[in-house]
Amino acid sequence: MALAQIGVTGLAVMGRNLARNFARNGFTVAVHNRSPQKMHSLIEDHGSEGEFIGCESLQDFVDALAQPRTIVVMVQAGGPTDAVIDALVPLLDKGDIIVDAGNAHFPDTRRREAALREQGIHFVGAGVSGGEEGALLGPSIMPGGPAESYETLGPILEKIAAKAEDGTPCCTHVGPDGAGHFVKMVHNGIEYADMQLIGEAYSLLREGLNLSPKEIGDIFADWNTGDLDSFLIEVTAEVLKQTDAKTGKPLVDVIVDEAGQKGTGRWTVQSALDLGAPVTGIAEATFARAISSQRAQREAAREVLAANASDFHIKDRAGFIEDVRLALYASKVVAYAQGFDQIQAASDEYGWDINRGDMAKIWREGCIIRARFLDRITEAYERDADLATLLVDPYFADAVAGGLSAWRRVVSQAALAGVPAPAFSSSLSYYDSLRAERLPAAVIQGQRDFFGAHTYKRVDAEGTFHTLWSGDRTEVEA
Repeated sequence: MALAQIGVTGLAVMGRNLARNFARNGFTVAVHNRSPQKMHSLIEDHGSEGEFIGCESLQDFVDALAQPRTIVVMVQAGGPTDAVIDALVPLLDKGDIIVDAGNAHFPDTRRREAALREQGIHFVGAGVSGGEEGALLGPSIMPGGPAESYETLGPILEKIAAKAEDGTPCCTHVGPDGAGHFVKMVHNGIEYADMQLIGEAYSLLREGLNLSPKEIGDIFADWNTGDLDSFLIEVTAEVLKQTDAKTGKPLVDVIVDEAGQKGTGRWTVQSALDLGAPVTGIAEATFARAISSQRAQREAAREVLAANASDFHIKDRAGFIEDVRLALYASKVVAYAQGFDQIQAASDEYGWDINRGDMAKIWREGCIIRARFLDRITEAYERDADLATLLVDPYFADAVAGGLSAWRRVVSQAALAGVPAPAFSSSLSYYDSLRAERLPAAVIQGQRDFFGAHTYKRVDAEGTFHTLWSGDRTEVEA
């Protein structure tokens, strides 16, 4: 019997679909699951799609693989992943490759990679985006780990990955140890921001123009033919046009307004705080999900908190719709810019040498945040790989400037009408903070020096200084 070129252990939906994707692309795939029933059902239901080798035990699984063995682990992040790795390692040889394709936290990936490296085993943390459909039809794949492992693994992953319009596989070696899972984490953080911004655009159109969900869905479908063309705009239009079969109401009106989260948004924000990378749009989107789930607080507040808000007074329907579109685009640019800045900060911190332009390339298809303007981001980093921020690229600087007045109008109208738009408004504040000649940080540094002798720098002299606040208030050089 021919040996398998790759193995998949963990055959829940994502693992099952990845295994099918490998088989459909001509690879012989060894498949294993802790409960053999899932393995047998995969082969029974989809065995005609390619060559599978079913394995009931881990030893059989390892024995079915050609060397160097390449094993994809698709189990729950955390302890379950560690348990599978611990069970596999004694059965493997030096040079074998373990790929964790789940949503692992990147510090765990760094820890695992370092530990397995000492045993001569390559560990690859690979972010996989695209959901169940992407896993089957072609996801965006973000593998990290040793560059040497990519020589074996890369051609396999690139074969099953989504392809951009120019034929480029949406897969590349991201960088050492946890780089792949870090980039996937930031991808998900941007996804949080993008979804929140779209939600805020929906809310503004509904509150401002009293439109039905279907009417807004039609607007989004129209937007999806232009610069805002993206998977998330597309699916939002479909959701808004859906009618609930039980009540005849728009489906969105019978869905409880509590947004769940699996943790990658929180991880993104926590990491950004550690790195000193301001990801205000992602943070506000994450907090907005948290607020939506505070049901008891929201119910109590509705009974007590005053609005003192004015109604929307919109005379130009088409003009307001265009303003919201422009504000959405500008805010999305900020969210992506902040995400790419965070990737650069982590690359510098951990010595990963990540190419941000390559990340834009592999997000063009297959993943959840795939969008037309990722081509523009790719072009921006091709023009200047060391961009200080995406916002200063000539194309994006002009695009945002062209919608700036609309952005300000939308944020102002939302505030006056009492309609929450935290991601829109924080993104605008971030933009204004970048362009401001002076920030109130000077006041904060003065406060810090007053109560903690934390010192400050002067605009007119070199060095570091401290004012003797509890003494005669003269200034001394620290």
